[in-house]
Amino acid sequence: MYKRLSAILFPVATVLLIGALVWGYQENKEKNAILINAENQYQRAFHDLSYHMDRLHTELGNTLAVSSTSQGMHRKGLMNVWRITSEAQNEINQLPLGLLPFNKTEEFLSRISNFAYKTGVRDLTKEPLSENEVKTLKTLYTNSGEITKDLQSVQNKVIASGLRWMDVETALVSNNTQDNSIIDGFRTVDKKVEAYPELDWGPSVSSIYDRRSVKQLAGMPVSAEDVKRKAMKFADTDGSARLRVTQNGKGTDWSSYTVQVNQRQGHKISMDFTEKGGQLISYTKERNVGAKKVSVQEAIDKAQDFLAKKGYADMTAVSADQFDNMANFSFVREEDGVLIYPEKITVRSAMDNGEVLGFQASDFVYEHQIKREIPQPKLKLAQAKKTLNPEYNILYNRKALIKNDRNEDVLCYEFGGRINGSQYRIYINADTGLEETVEVVKDAQAGIR
Repeated sequence: MYKRLSAILFPVATVLLIGALVWGYQENKEKNAILINAENQYQRAFHDLSYHMDRLHTELGNTLAVSSTSQGMHRKGLMNVWRITSEAQNEINQLPLGLLPFNKTEEFLSRISNFAYKTGVRDLTKEPLSENEVKTLKTLYTNSGEITKDLQSVQNKVIASGLRWMDVETALVSNNTQDNSIIDGFRTVDKKVEAYPELDWGPSVSSIYDRRSVKQLAGMPVSAEDVKRKAMKFADTDGSARLRVTQNGKGTDWSSYTVQVNQRQGHKISMDFTEKGGQLISYTKERNVGAKKVSVQEAIDKAQDFLAKKGYADMTAVSADQFDNMANFSFVREEDGVLIYPEKITVRSAMDNGEVLGFQASDFVYEHQIKREIPQPKLKLAQAKKTLNPEYNILYNRKALIKNDRNEDVLCYEFGGRINGSQYRIYINADTGLEETVEVVKDAQAGIR
């Protein structure tokens, strides 16, 4: 009996053992293949980063080498700087540096990219490089040369010592970063960049990095009780509702209050207010939403009535985005027949009855503080129309104030129309006749003017 069982089980066990060994070998082989592929991608991204930093240094030098009157070469050089810097940023994102402080270098490259783009896209024949901009380019040329040398030093160590990026990833995850040449090299670069003196990037670039803070708002700081009264009034609730106020980021540039309202009907409402001035920046009402029963236009009308009742007058719907039984609408303030696009409020509506269930007003709150004057257009409407594609079928036109690539307010003629089977909005600068931007219009908002 024992011999009979052995004769059956031994071959089975042998087959299972061989199968396990083959499976283990295959798994190990596939794991090694994945690790080798990841290592190769890291190595390629790092060597490409070193190459593009060297190219960036060279391109900055080329831009500075030509005459101050060579606007064409300046434009070409700046566009090349922008392209190369964007590639370097992409390569940094491919490296396992998420846990390593390298943010100063990334921000430095981001500022170079924005500076080059915003300087290069303007009409340099009318507004050539200023003395400050040339000075900034010279400093960038010197700084990029130093960063290139440091990265090349790390690159030489990687090649000479056969260092692996997978070891960097393991060291960062385990927080054991001692005696790692790659990590030490990147830390050295970042500390050096952090020590660079602040450059004059110009207002168009600096504005991108200027954080919105309570310091920009008008009014005095409000208390939790003040916010509670504001919340009760906005939510149209009586004394039976339970309110809870939480202060966020006390003493910081983002200081605010969050108010939770539990209504008697069981609905929950959440609102965020700025501490300075007590301005409402967001509103959310929670409830189950049924099947769609109202049209987009009906929901827009209800949203517009809601905003008017809550103190946001002269708001016009400019876009719509439907998803299932909900819809998002963007409203902007209208003044003297001009749409002020920076002053935007986004409204979320339920499509079962059109009720507003939320809105985001941070853009409106901060942009409404700016004292902006609406200029008179230098071009007449007929002149602006002539700049459009002859095949563009214009459906409507109106005046609009938008932000250009340099983050400046510009007055435009907005032309809504169709071409190539799609609907677009084209914004023509009302002074120069140049296209400022083009937007495709989604089906959900095709009827919105």
